[in-house]
Amino acid sequence: MNAETPESFSFQAEVVQVLDLMIHSMYSNKEIFLRELISNSSDAMDRLRLERFSRPELEADDPDSALQIHVGYDAGARTITISDNGIGMSREEVIANIGTIAKSGTREFLHALTGDQRKDATLIGQFGVGFYSAFIVAERVILTTRRAGAPAGEGVRWESDGQGAYTLEEVEHPARGTTIVLRLREGEDELLSGYRLRSIIQRYSDHISQPILMPAEAAGDGQPAGEEVVNQASAVWTRPKSELSDAEYHAFYRHVASDFAEPLAYVHSKIEGTYEYTLLLFIPAKAPYDLWLPEGRPGVRLHVRRVFIMADTGQLMPGYLRFIRGVIDSEDLPLNVSRELLQGSRAVDHIRSTAVKRVLRLLRDLADSEPDKYATFWGEFGAVLKEGVATDFSNRDELARLLRFTSTASGTSEADVSLASYVARMKEGQDKIYYLLAPTLAGARTSPHLEAFREKGIEVLLLGDPVDNWLVPSLREFDGRPLQSVAQGIPDFGDLEDDAAQQARTQASADFEALVAALKDSLAGQAWDVRVSSRLTTSPACIVANEPDLELNLARRLRDSGMPSQPVLEVNPQHPLIRRLNRSLDDPRLDDWAHVLYNQAILTLGARIDDPAAFVSRLNELLVSLAAEPAGEVAGAGVAGVGVEAPDSPASAPPGEAGG
Repeated sequence: MNAETPESFSFQAEVVQVLDLMIHSMYSNKEIFLRELISNSSDAMDRLRLERFSRPELEADDPDSALQIHVGYDAGARTITISDNGIGMSREEVIANIGTIAKSGTREFLHALTGDQRKDATLIGQFGVGFYSAFIVAERVILTTRRAGAPAGEGVRWESDGQGAYTLEEVEHPARGTTIVLRLREGEDELLSGYRLRSIIQRYSDHISQPILMPAEAAGDGQPAGEEVVNQASAVWTRPKSELSDAEYHAFYRHVASDFAEPLAYVHSKIEGTYEYTLLLFIPAKAPYDLWLPEGRPGVRLHVRRVFIMADTGQLMPGYLRFIRGVIDSEDLPLNVSRELLQGSRAVDHIRSTAVKRVLRLLRDLADSEPDKYATFWGEFGAVLKEGVATDFSNRDELARLLRFTSTASGTSEADVSLASYVARMKEGQDKIYYLLAPTLAGARTSPHLEAFREKGIEVLLLGDPVDNWLVPSLREFDGRPLQSVAQGIPDFGDLEDDAAQQARTQASADFEALVAALKDSLAGQAWDVRVSSRLTTSPACIVANEPDLELNLARRLRDSGMPSQPVLEVNPQHPLIRRLNRSLDDPRLDDWAHVLYNQAILTLGARIDDPAAFVSRLNELLVSLAAEPAGEVAGAGVAGVGVEAPDSPASAPPGEAGG
C-alpha cells in the first residue's frame, strides 16, 4: 500500500520542558541515550514473550526469529540505528508513549527542578529519561514500528526534531518490532565508531539478557564479517555472585533504577527449598523525587524464569520499603500469573517475607559495620522506614533497632541516637524511655515540657517527623522499657525523684489549691483541668494531654482546632507570675491572666489559638494596666511569664510564707 500523508501533532507541554532540559542539562552524560534506547528494546522483547502466553497466535508472527537487538551506524549519513524484534507499537501506543509522558508525578518532577544543571541532571536520571534521551545527541529522530500480530500495512513512522511537534504516517513494515534512526547533531561524529558504541554498550548494557549485535570489524580482506554479540547476554541475577564485580552490579542498578549514581548497598541471594527464587535488591543512595507520591514508581520487577512479568504494586515489597529497587525472579510462579493470583499465593507470601528480612538484615549490617553509610541512608529514607513499625508487626523488633532519633543529648540536629544507645545511657533508677512529639525539631528543643528532665539530666528523644505520631503508639516499648511522653499525664520520675522533691510537690499542690480552682473556673469549657506542674522550671505554664487522652501532638494533627479533646493547663508554682497571682486571688484581672496564660501555653506548644483577637485584646489591656502601676509593683508582677521578680519582693519567700 502507499504511505499516507504524514499528520502533524504537538507534544504534550511537559514533554517540551523535559526535552529542553534533556538537551541542555544532560550533555555531560550523553552516553546514556544508547543505554535508554537499548533498555526500551529489551523491555519490548520481555513484553512480547509475556504476551505470547496469553495470545498464542503471536507465535505465527515470525516464529523462527530469535529475539535480538541490533545497533549500527552509517558514517556517511551520520546516523545511528537501534532496532529490535520485540512487541512493537500500534499508532495509538506511539501517540500515548512517545507524544506524552505517561508517568505519575510529572508535574511534581518538574517543580522539583532547581535550575542547577548538575543537580537537575541527577534528578532527570531518577525520573527515567527513556526515549527522549535520543535528542541529547540527535537533531532528528525517526522511529518505525509495527505491533506484533498486526498486518504489515499497519506500520507507523514517527519523526521529530524535538522542537515541539512530531509527524505520524502509516507505512508498510514487514517485520514486527521497532527501528530508531538518529540523525546526529553537529559535533557528535565521535559516536560514529564501532569501538565507541561497543564501549558504551559494554559499560551500560552488558547485563541485558537479550543479545545485542553489531557489525563485526572488517576482516583482513576488507570484506564485512557479519554481526557479533557485544554483551554478556545473560541476566545478571542468574549469574553466581563470585563471577560478578561491583561495577557489574552498579551497571545493572543504573539500568533497573534509571539512576546515574551508584547504589548505597545491595543484596543478591538465591533461595532454594520449597520455593526457588532469586533476589537482587538495591538500596539507592538518594531518595527518588516521587518517594512521597501516592502513585510513585514501583521499585521491584517480578520475573518468572527470566521473563519479566510485572512491576510490583505492593505484593512483593511493603510500602515502607518502596525505595528498594531490583529484581525478584521466581522458578515456581506460572508465567501467566495475574495481580489477583499474586495476592493469594503462598509462594508470593514466602518471597515477600524473605525479601523483607534480607533487606532489613542488610540495613542492620550497614548500621553495625558502616555507620556513615547508614547515616546517609537514614537521612534519605528514615521517615519511610518508620512506617513499618506501624504496619509490619512481624518485623517490629528488627525495625525498632534500626530507628534513629535526635535527642536532648545530641550535639547536632542529626538523627544519631538509636533506642539501644538510649537504653545504654539511661540513668540509674530510670525505667522509661522518654520522648517528646513536636511539629518541628526546633519546636521540640525549646519546649517547656523538657525543663524538669533537663534539670535532672534525663535524656529525651525529640520526634519531629509527622510519621512519629503513628510510630510511638505502635512501638510502645523497647527492650522491656515502656515509652513515655513528657507531654502527657503527670510525670513519674520513679527512683529518680527523692523524698524531698515529692514532699515539695505535695506542698505546692496544697499552697496553690485556691489559685488552681480559680483558674479552672475561668477556663471552664476550654481547659479540661488545671493543676500544679512538676515538669516546669522556668516557664509559667504549659499544656499537656490528659492521661487517657490521645498523645497531644497526634490529636493536634488530627483535629482542626489544633488541641486535644482533654487539654490540661499546668502552672509552675516557682514562677514569679504564678506566685503573684496566688497572692492576689481577689485581683479583678485574674480572669484575663488565666486566659493569657492558657493561650500563651497554646502558642508555646505550636497549636492555634481559637480567638487570636481576644487574646491580643486581653494582653494589651494587661500591659496598659501594668504600665499605670508604680514601678516596684510592676517589677514584681511580670508580664505573661517574661517579667522578673524584684529582689526584695515578698514573692521571693517560699509559697507557704508569702504575704497576701
